[in-house]
Order: sequence, then structure tokens, then C-alpha cells
Amino acid sequence: MTTAAKSTSAPSEKGLARVAQVMARWTEKWFPDAYVFALGGVVLVALAALLNGSSPQAVVDSFGNGFWDLTAFTLQMAMVVLTGYVVATSPPVARLIARLALVPQTAATAVSFVAFLSMSVSFLNWGLSLVFGGLLARAIARRRDLQVDYRALGAAAFMGLGAVWALGLSSSAAQLQATATSLPPALLEITGVLDFGKTIFTWQSLLTCAILIALTTLIAHFSAPRGAAIRTAQDLGVDLDDSPEPAAQRERPGEWLEYSRILPVLLGLLTAGWLVSQFATMPFLTVISSLNGYLLVFLILGLVLHGTPRNFLQAVTKAVPATAGILVQFPLYAAMAAILTKAEGSGGMTVSEHLAEFFTSIGSGGGFAVVIAVYTVILGVFVPSGGGKWLVEAPYVMQSATDVEMNLGWTVQIYNVAEALPNLVNPFFMLPLLAVLKLRARDLVGFTFLQFTIHLPVVLLLVWLLGMTFSFEPPVIPPAAPAP
Repeated sequence: MTTAAKSTSAPSEKGLARVAQVMARWTEKWFPDAYVFALGGVVLVALAALLNGSSPQAVVDSFGNGFWDLTAFTLQMAMVVLTGYVVATSPPVARLIARLALVPQTAATAVSFVAFLSMSVSFLNWGLSLVFGGLLARAIARRRDLQVDYRALGAAAFMGLGAVWALGLSSSAAQLQATATSLPPALLEITGVLDFGKTIFTWQSLLTCAILIALTTLIAHFSAPRGAAIRTAQDLGVDLDDSPEPAAQRERPGEWLEYSRILPVLLGLLTAGWLVSQFATMPFLTVISSLNGYLLVFLILGLVLHGTPRNFLQAVTKAVPATAGILVQFPLYAAMAAILTKAEGSGGMTVSEHLAEFFTSIGSGGGFAVVIAVYTVILGVFVPSGGGKWLVEAPYVMQSATDVEMNLGWTVQIYNVAEALPNLVNPFFMLPLLAVLKLRARDLVGFTFLQFTIHLPVVLLLVWLLGMTFSFEPPVIPPAAPAP
């Protein structure tokens, strides 16, 4: 029986779950692809610049000159997804998942267990979390001694991206702010460089992350369907066979290195040696905050875990489609940021400067933090891209934070904790997970929407209260590189 047929015959949901199902059906019918939102965003920003008094020449120049400002960062974010996928699908991780799937003893603990592990892994890499969580959900669903709602398992697997991903090491905004060479020049002048010690590793951010993990796990546990309400993967018509494809056989002598473990081991040793050297010669936070170093370690880890170059390249081939959205959207976000910050209008002010004045008028303290968080949530429903959306928001949000003397590192974290919330109602980032689970967004959104309704007030309270514990620190602008 197909998923659609089963859904038609199943009893209707009640309460929040019913509202969420209605919302999911509406978004699936009426929401265009995220790329269309990015295209529309460029047009709206260009119109805003024209209405601000910018000349058409200034707008088109800003658009074209800024389009490729983020080439390096675009590749870096695509590599976050690719490396996470490759590591998650490696044989050692598959064996780990098989063992972990045997741990839960009840349906409710199985759901909360998947949610907890998904969020824990997401702190390291959100791309890894999506695939890891999906494969763990499937492994638990295959157990014959435990009947678990497959929809709830799938929603739990998404919690890494729906709750805490942006508070972890692969946070697009935190990684961008920590990497001077990836920052657009206009943004670098406003914020300077903010390493992880000022963002992710502050005690306030770590406390926020811990609270959200605990809260999400509890919600997942107590919202898991029980008894007759459980709908298993079999009920939904989902095939759970994850038998690996047989390895291709070597056909000619020239291929022997492709099937050998020698090169992956040697590359792994080189990477380990480089990492030891980095920690021995540089401050810990500098090493941890390096996006290029982070990606190098994950890429070579994937190579080592797959064992041979052939197996690794097969995994990469499967991972590449998941990076398509980033590759075609981020140049548009760069163009938006350039128009906002460079196309001067009447009085010599840009749209970004006008927006900064508006947020500055709110004043400092809790009110500023709450307004920024709410604004981020609303914008995130329509611009589902953490790093891309930060490039649009950052110039005026960070300028206004400087003007009201709000701590810049905490402002980044306000954005990060609020940015995850729209993922719970907009199914865009569910797509890679749904491909693993073989489900539709409407199967999960009833559970994720429930998480959203509880998370939102908690997040607003946290950014308000914890923001009071910070003091303002002026931006640190790195010295310009010497001319060649």
C-alpha cells in the first residue's frame, strides 16, 4: 500500500497535529522551490534600492559585482553537506547505527533516543546529522520486537537541523564570522572577526543548546504515538531494505590502487599530523574556528572510513545532488547583500543603513534581542538558508547591534538559535532526510510543528535573559594582508 493511500484511510489527527497537517498540505501545494524565493529576493531588494533613490546603474553594478563575492563560502557550505553525507554512509558508521538501534526498549524512548542523537551529531555537522538520523530511524523501524511510529521517528531524526544545528560547529553564520577571508568586505568592516570563543563556545550559547536538547528530547518522548495510534513503516508502505549494493569488481590491473586502502591511510596520517601541528602551534579556538580545517578533517575522515578510493568516490557521487541548492542559491544571496550595502540612494544611504536605523531605534537590551529573533524566524520561513540569509541580514543587524552596543557575538547566536525554528515548519531542509526515509513532508510536519510551538517562546525568553549577561566589545578588524 502506498503512503498516500494509507494516509487517506488513516484517522484524522487532532489538535496541533491536525493544524500542522493542514499547514503541511498547504506548503506542499503552494510553496515554490527555495530557488524561486532566492530569485524573488533579488528582485525585491533591487526594487527596494530603487525606491530608496538608488540609480538603476548603481543597482545593476552592485548586483553584477557582488554576485561572486561568496564563491569560497559557497563551496565551503556545499562541502559541509557533502562531507556529512559521506561520513554518515560509511561502513563503520553503518555498523555503529546497527548497534545503537538495539538500545531503546520502548516506542517512546526510541523516538526520544533518535532525537537526542540527531541533535548531538548535529553539533558536529548538520549534514551528517540528517543522514545519520534517517538511517538510525530506519534501523529502529526494522526491529520486529519493537513497534514504533515511523513518522515520529522521522521527525525526531530531523531535530538536529530543527533545533540546534546553528549552535554547533557547522553553523554557517558562526563559521562565516570566524573566517575573515570568507566575509564580504562590507560586513567585515562592521563586525570584524568573531571566533568561536565569542559565539558558539560562550557559556550562554552552550547553556541554550543544552536546554533545547533536553526540551526537544522530552517533547519527542511524550508526543510519540502509542498503541493503536502508531503507524509503522509497513503501515505507510515504506520499504526498509537497506542492503548495501554489491561492490564493483576490479576489471583491470590499473585499477588496483582504486581498491587499495594504502592511499586513504596515508592521507589520514598526513591529516592527523597536520591537525596535531595546528593544535601545537596555534590557539585552540583559532584551530576549531577554521572552516577550511574543519572541512579538511571531515573530508579525509570520510575517505578513511570508506576504506578505498572507489568506495569513497561512489559515496561522493551519491552526495553531490544534495549540494545543488547551495551552489545555485548562494550567489543570489551574495548579490542581495551587495545591493543592500553598496547601492547608495538619496542622502547617500543604502537600504542596509536604513534598516540598521530602524533596528537601532528599538534600543538595546531584551527588546532588541527579541525583535531580531522574531524577524529572523519570519524571514527564515521564506528564505530557507542559514548562511545565505545571514548574508542578507548581517549588514544591518550587526550595524544596529553595534549602534546600541549589543554584544556582537551574542547577536550572531540570537540569529543562530532563531534561524533553526523555521526549519520546523518549512520542509525545504527536510528533503535529504525525506529521501532517506522515503516519506513525504506532511508525514513529519505534524510532529515538527508541535516542537515549533513550544520552542518559540522558550527561545525568545532565552535570548532576552541571557543577553543581559553580556557586555559590548568593539569589533576586531584584522590587519590587511600585505600587497604581493
